[in-house]
Amino acid sequence: MIKIGLLNGPNLDRLGKREPEVYGSVTLAQIEEKVKSKADSFDCEVDSFQSNHEGALIDKIHEWGDAGFSALILNPGGLTHTSVALRDAVVASGLKTVEVHLSNIHAREDFRHKSLISGIAAAVVAGMSHHGYLSALRFLAEEC
Repeated sequence: MIKIGLLNGPNLDRLGKREPEVYGSVTLAQIEEKVKSKADSFDCEVDSFQSNHEGALIDKIHEWGDAGFSALILNPGGLTHTSVALRDAVVASGLKTVEVHLSNIHAREDFRHKSLISGIAAAVVAGMSHHGYLSALRFLAEEC
Protein backbone atom coordinates (compact mmCIF):
# COMPACT_ATOMS: atom_id res chain seq x y z
CA MET A 1 0.00 0.00 0.00
CA ILE A 2 1.29 3.45 -0.97
CA LYS A 3 1.41 5.96 1.89
CA ILE A 4 0.79 9.57 0.92
CA GLY A 5 0.95 12.65 3.13
CA LEU A 6 -1.61 15.41 2.53
CA LEU A 7 -0.13 18.63 3.90
CA ASN A 8 -1.86 22.01 4.00
CA GLY A 9 -0.23 25.22 5.12
CA PRO A 10 -1.30 28.51 6.66
CA ASN A 11 -4.91 29.67 6.48
CA LEU A 12 -6.15 26.57 4.71
CA ASP A 13 -8.03 25.69 7.89
CA ARG A 14 -10.24 28.67 6.94
CA LEU A 15 -11.46 27.11 3.68
CA GLY A 16 -15.19 27.48 3.25
CA LYS A 17 -15.09 30.79 5.15
CA ARG A 18 -12.12 32.64 3.66
CA GLU A 19 -12.73 34.37 0.32
CA PRO A 20 -15.06 31.73 -1.15
CA GLU A 21 -15.00 33.59 -4.48
CA VAL A 22 -11.28 32.71 -4.71
CA TYR A 23 -10.96 29.46 -2.75
CA GLY A 24 -14.44 27.97 -3.04
CA SER A 25 -16.91 26.87 -0.40
CA VAL A 26 -15.54 23.38 0.28
CA THR A 27 -13.91 23.05 3.70
CA LEU A 28 -10.53 21.48 4.36
CA ALA A 29 -12.25 18.66 6.27
CA GLN A 30 -14.37 17.93 3.19
CA ILE A 31 -11.29 17.93 0.95
CA GLU A 32 -9.46 15.56 3.29
CA GLU A 33 -12.47 13.24 3.36
CA LYS A 34 -12.77 13.22 -0.45
CA VAL A 35 -9.06 12.45 -0.85
CA LYS A 36 -9.06 9.70 1.77
CA SER A 37 -12.20 8.14 0.29
CA LYS A 38 -10.75 8.13 -3.23
CA ALA A 39 -7.39 6.84 -1.95
CA ASP A 40 -9.01 3.53 -1.02
CA SER A 41 -9.81 2.86 -4.66
CA PHE A 42 -6.13 3.41 -5.55
CA ASP A 43 -4.89 1.15 -2.72
CA CYS A 44 -3.33 4.17 -1.03
CA GLU A 45 -3.33 5.34 2.55
CA VAL A 46 -3.50 9.09 3.16
CA ASP A 47 -2.49 10.86 6.35
CA SER A 48 -3.47 14.53 6.49
CA PHE A 49 -2.09 17.45 8.47
CA GLN A 50 -2.62 21.21 8.46
CA SER A 51 -0.80 23.90 10.38
CA ASN A 52 -0.46 27.65 10.35
CA HIS A 53 3.11 27.21 11.62
CA GLU A 54 6.03 26.62 9.27
CA GLY A 55 8.02 24.52 11.73
CA ALA A 56 5.12 22.14 12.34
CA LEU A 57 4.79 21.59 8.58
CA ILE A 58 8.52 20.91 8.28
CA ASP A 59 8.43 18.49 11.22
CA LYS A 60 5.55 16.58 9.59
CA ILE A 61 7.42 16.30 6.28
CA HIS A 62 10.43 14.88 8.13
CA GLU A 63 8.18 12.48 10.06
CA TRP A 64 6.52 11.16 6.90
CA GLY A 65 9.85 10.82 5.10
CA ASP A 66 11.31 8.85 8.00
CA ALA A 67 8.17 6.69 8.28
CA GLY A 68 8.50 5.34 4.75
CA PHE A 69 5.82 7.40 3.04
CA SER A 70 6.19 7.47 -0.75
CA ALA A 71 4.60 10.77 -1.67
CA LEU A 72 3.31 14.16 -0.62
CA ILE A 73 0.39 16.28 -1.76
CA LEU A 74 1.35 19.77 -0.64
CA ASN A 75 -0.60 23.01 -0.58
CA PRO A 76 1.89 25.32 1.12
CA GLY A 77 -0.49 28.30 1.12
CA GLY A 78 1.35 31.61 1.50
CA LEU A 79 4.60 29.76 2.28
CA THR A 80 4.70 28.84 -1.41
CA HIS A 81 6.35 32.15 -2.15
CA THR A 82 8.53 32.64 0.92
CA SER A 83 9.76 29.45 2.55
CA VAL A 84 13.15 28.13 1.56
CA ALA A 85 13.01 25.98 4.71
CA LEU A 86 9.82 24.23 3.56
CA ARG A 87 11.35 23.66 0.13
CA ASP A 88 14.48 22.19 1.69
CA ALA A 89 12.40 19.87 3.89
CA VAL A 90 10.59 18.52 0.83
CA VAL A 91 13.89 17.87 -0.94
CA ALA A 92 15.42 16.21 2.14
CA SER A 93 12.38 13.96 2.63
CA GLY A 94 12.73 12.22 -0.73
CA LEU A 95 8.93 12.24 -1.07
CA LYS A 96 7.55 12.48 -4.60
CA THR A 97 5.62 15.72 -4.31
CA VAL A 98 2.72 17.35 -6.10
CA GLU A 99 2.18 21.03 -5.30
CA VAL A 100 -1.51 21.96 -5.24
CA HIS A 101 -3.20 25.37 -5.27
CA LEU A 102 -6.95 25.87 -5.22
CA SER A 103 -6.74 29.07 -7.24
CA ASN A 104 -4.69 29.76 -10.34
CA ILE A 105 -1.73 31.51 -8.72
CA HIS A 106 -0.56 32.70 -12.15
CA ALA A 107 -3.75 34.68 -12.71
CA ARG A 108 -3.46 36.48 -9.38
CA GLU A 109 -1.19 39.12 -7.87
CA ASP A 110 2.38 39.22 -9.19
CA PHE A 111 3.90 38.10 -5.89
CA ARG A 112 1.94 34.83 -6.13
CA HIS A 113 3.43 33.89 -9.51
CA LYS A 114 6.74 32.64 -8.08
CA SER A 115 6.73 29.36 -6.18
CA LEU A 116 9.76 28.12 -4.31
CA ILE A 117 8.24 24.62 -4.35
CA SER A 118 7.39 24.17 -8.05
CA GLY A 119 10.98 23.60 -9.13
CA ILE A 120 11.38 20.55 -6.91
CA ALA A 121 7.86 19.13 -7.31
CA ALA A 122 7.09 16.26 -9.66
CA ALA A 123 3.96 18.15 -10.75
CA VAL A 124 1.96 21.30 -10.01
CA VAL A 125 -1.82 21.61 -10.04
CA ALA A 126 -3.31 25.11 -9.84
CA GLY A 127 -6.75 26.55 -10.42
CA MET A 128 -8.77 23.34 -10.22
CA SER A 129 -10.33 24.16 -6.84
CA HIS A 130 -10.64 21.10 -4.58
CA HIS A 131 -10.49 18.84 -7.64
CA GLY A 132 -6.75 19.52 -7.86
CA TYR A 133 -6.16 17.40 -4.76
CA LEU A 134 -7.84 14.43 -6.43
CA SER A 135 -5.77 14.93 -9.58
CA ALA A 136 -2.63 14.96 -7.45
CA LEU A 137 -3.72 11.75 -5.71
CA ARG A 138 -4.43 10.01 -9.01
CA PHE A 139 -1.04 11.04 -10.41
CA LEU A 140 0.86 9.87 -7.32
CA ALA A 141 -1.05 6.58 -7.11
CA GLU A 142 -0.04 5.79 -10.67
CA GLU A 143 3.55 7.03 -10.38
CA CYS A 144 4.63 5.62 -7.01
